[in-house]
Amino acid sequence: MKILKVVASVGAVVGLGVTAAMAITNPNPDAYQDYATKRLAEYIKAEGCQKVPLPQDNCASIVESAQPQLAEIIINSTQRQNFILFSTYKTKLTLRWMPFLPAYEFETVGAFQSFYTFKGEKL
Repeated sequence: MKILKVVASVGAVVGLGVTAAMAITNPNPDAYQDYATKRLAEYIKAEGCQKVPLPQDNCASIVESAQPQLAEIIINSTQRQNFILFSTYKTKLTLRWMPFLPAYEFETVGAFQSFYTFKGEKL
């Protein structure tokens, strides 16, 4: 019986520790904005730059210099749900100035200072 109480106590302490760690390391919206902006820039360089009549290096430079505008697009098209221990982000992304790229919807979870995009589909 004592062993069971000890195991239960240790389990409770570990559970509380994990819960506290998750709450403390739940990434904020600014971190998501950075993450999503970098991913979007990579996507545009890989997919969009092939479809415009510019040399690849010039297009990549333009995308890099446009990151503040991309970040603004991300912020304006994202909804966050904060569950204290983790957050979910739903981004509906349409780049009107690049009409040859389709619109997308992404769902991402943020936990332990990291992001995991678990859904991405064309709209």
